[in-house]
Amino acid sequence: MGILDQILVAKRDEVTALRRPDTRALLRKRALEMPPPRDFEGALRHDDATLAVIAECKRRSPSKGVLAEDLDPGVTAKQYELGGASAMSVLTDRHYFGGTIEDLDLARSAATFPILRKDFVIDPIQVYETRAVGADAMLLIVAALDDAVLSDLHALASELGLAVLVETHDESEIERALRFGARIVGVNSRSLQTFNEDLSIAERLRSLIPTQCIAVAESAVRSVDDAQRMADAGFDAVLVGEAFVRSADPQGLCAAMASCIVRPVKIDGHGEGCSERQGHREQT
Repeated sequence: MGILDQILVAKRDEVTALRRPDTRALLRKRALEMPPPRDFEGALRHDDATLAVIAECKRRSPSKGVLAEDLDPGVTAKQYELGGASAMSVLTDRHYFGGTIEDLDLARSAATFPILRKDFVIDPIQVYETRAVGADAMLLIVAALDDAVLSDLHALASELGLAVLVETHDESEIERALRFGARIVGVNSRSLQTFNEDLSIAERLRSLIPTQCIAVAESAVRSVDDAQRMADAGFDAVLVGEAFVRSADPQGLCAAMASCIVRPVKIDGHGEGCSERQGHREQT
């Protein structure tokens, strides 16, 4: 059993608890009463062609162990914001990543940029929970869901005002994401089964994502050179966690990555895949 499979088994147990009638009703009520979310999608669109940085709050990982166990989400959020991050990702999975909902709350209270809840969402009750706790965006992992569930969760998130980062790992997953109109498509250069990393995966797949969508390179970005490499490949944004939480100067590192310039990319013809928007890159 791969790491992703193990995580999903644990996540199903969490979902069972959230589905209790009283808990479900409370989460749904809170989600529907929340004020409008911050504009995550808009934050990733840069008219000046600079790279958008989604900076992550990450305490540990299944593959690397402890990264920053004593990390303060509020302080970290302020550092990221001062460093020019466009948004922040907060891991809320406790068992495998050491994250909590409280981390998300602290981060959102300390900064003004949008907050992405990064977790393993497999059930509608988690979508309500995500909005109820104040997240502005959420993650959906194509490899963890069948098409029907993926489409339904994405539609529910959109109804609640949440932006959705749809994570893919290969050509077929990108096709699936585009089929139901994903607007923000991530390419994860880390295998969720083996946790091996390879940035060439993102470089190879970038041309499959239409210019109407926001393309996000996830994982394995450790340095400014890596960030520029993803910008050269045409990615609109990078999601960076480990490099920042291990850095002695996360604010400075974030600022350097955020200064990278994105190059236009030639698209390999999936143009109808996502909803129309005003693109900030011209197709070459």
